[in-house]
Amino acid sequence: MNLEIEPVAQRSLSSQIADQIRQAIMDGSLKADDRLPTEDELAQRYQVSRPTIREALKRLAAQNLVRSRRGPTGGTFINRPSAADLSDALSSATTLLVGMDAFSMDEINQTRLLMEQNCIRLAADTITPEQLQQLEDELQMQQQPQLSPEEFCASDVRFHRTIAEASANQLLSFIMFSIIEALQPISNMVTFRFRERSVIIDQHQRLLSALQKNDAELACAVLHEQISYLADKYAEVQQWRNNRHPETPSE
Repeated sequence: MNLEIEPVAQRSLSSQIADQIRQAIMDGSLKADDRLPTEDELAQRYQVSRPTIREALKRLAAQNLVRSRRGPTGGTFINRPSAADLSDALSSATTLLVGMDAFSMDEINQTRLLMEQNCIRLAADTITPEQLQQLEDELQMQQQPQLSPEEFCASDVRFHRTIAEASANQLLSFIMFSIIEALQPISNMVTFRFRERSVIIDQHQRLLSALQKNDAELACAVLHEQISYLADKYAEVQQWRNNRHPETPSE
């Protein structure tokens, strides 16, 4: 084995300072809207240069943990990341793990089924007329024959996100968004050559009808049917790939 060893660089001071401030936010020592000391004051406290402090604050700003404001009442303040920002970060991490085969398709489908059924049971009692209309609008869009696979997938994601929002449980919706955003597009785009849109549209129509009637059990049954259908199509994709690229027998 020819392994070239290079010197290991120590972590930069700016990174260490950013980590300390981040930890203070996580443990509650710093709260949303708290004003940080000035760059000069931070530089004196940490005994580093102002450019080092500036770089640390840039790292925190890139993570949406601090914000800057100019003027007499300006400065650097602790930010409160929105649920959408954190959901996007969680979705990106989940997408990366899925792409690296950290989860099996069975695990993905099982997790989605368990989480979304809970959303449906709550939504059956709390869904609003506006949310029902949003589902209807997405359903009408999905029936447009000129809709591209990517557009159909995006509408599918919005359809199921609306159901999650209709649960009126912010934490459950937050977690479910990451699952829908990260896992459903992957599943859809993998199977779009084999999946029949008419089947998905019919399932969405019956899901909407069940929610209009506040029938949670029927809606859950339709969701189970849809996820099972997509799992079967994924198996077909895998078989098709294996037939196109059979493994070479080992000697």
